[in-house]
Amino acid sequence: MTVETRRVGPEAAADLYAVVRAAFEGRPPLDPPADALAETPETLEAALAAGPGGLLAYVDGEVVGGLLLDPVTTELGDLMALRRFGVVPGARHHGVAHVLIAAAVEVAREMGRTGLTVLARQELESNIGFWASNHFAEVGRHAPYVEMVRPLPVSAPAPDADAMQALAGELAGVLRAGDLLVLSGELGAGKTTFTQGLGAGLGVRGGITSPTFVIARVHPSLVDGPALVHVDAYRLGGLDELDDLDLDTSLDEAVTVVEWGAGMAEALADERLHVRITRAVGADAVPSEEDTDDPRVVEFVPVGARWLGVALPGTSPGTLPGAVAGAVADAGR
Repeated sequence: MTVETRRVGPEAAADLYAVVRAAFEGRPPLDPPADALAETPETLEAALAAGPGGLLAYVDGEVVGGLLLDPVTTELGDLMALRRFGVVPGARHHGVAHVLIAAAVEVAREMGRTGLTVLARQELESNIGFWASNHFAEVGRHAPYVEMVRPLPVSAPAPDADAMQALAGELAGVLRAGDLLVLSGELGAGKTTFTQGLGAGLGVRGGITSPTFVIARVHPSLVDGPALVHVDAYRLGGLDELDDLDLDTSLDEAVTVVEWGAGMAEALADERLHVRITRAVGADAVPSEEDTDDPRVVEFVPVGARWLGVALPGTSPGTLPGAVAGAVADAGR
């Protein structure tokens, strides 16, 4: 199934209304009822005209999902609220919702927003889980809603090992004790090189190498800062084995980096920073950490309010927020 998205305005009110009705009428009865069920084509037309519009998702020319974009400013700052988010029942579980979220990220970035926000109903645990799986983190509960936010990801080029370490050193300047970094990338992408730059930026003791054979190493600070805990989860069989390392005893006092931790280390902290490294490898090339000829791209994917307003490497000048952002939006899948 190929999903396409389009930015739309008030002319699309009828299509968005059809999505909202199909998506919200199919949910279990709620008390109080979902505000979305009170929408009409006229109210949606007015909302689409008053703001930056919305997004519709299409499969083979048929509308299968949509949302209303609502830039909001609260006491915490600026975010893009996703309202009336819906996917028609017949198109669910085919990636439509994920494509809509990705498109919303791009619109929010273009408009200088610092992140996305939604409200999920407390009764709908599956909806809360869906948003969590898409890097939204809970920041508050205001019955009957759960407020969730997702800071925007940023990326930066790393043409060689020195640039990779420089990016990591820049990131080190905004880290603090308790931060969890989940580091991923193919074999030889430069994960250990990145961690070496991180250690240099944090001012920790000891040469940083791949901890594959000891699984975890602790590098104490030489500058009265947080220690660096470096974990390689490549050979771990699952979360239980990760828990056996007793990392919880140091999480609050150290910066913890888990290589190969995607799909496992997320359980260690609700707020974390995913660092994804990609590289171009020739068809006949054998990747290694020492091979620095291919340029890399480092993507920083923050999860949780901890990262709202943090100037991650790659953030464009002029788009940094003046304050941490927070807002609310009505959401449904």
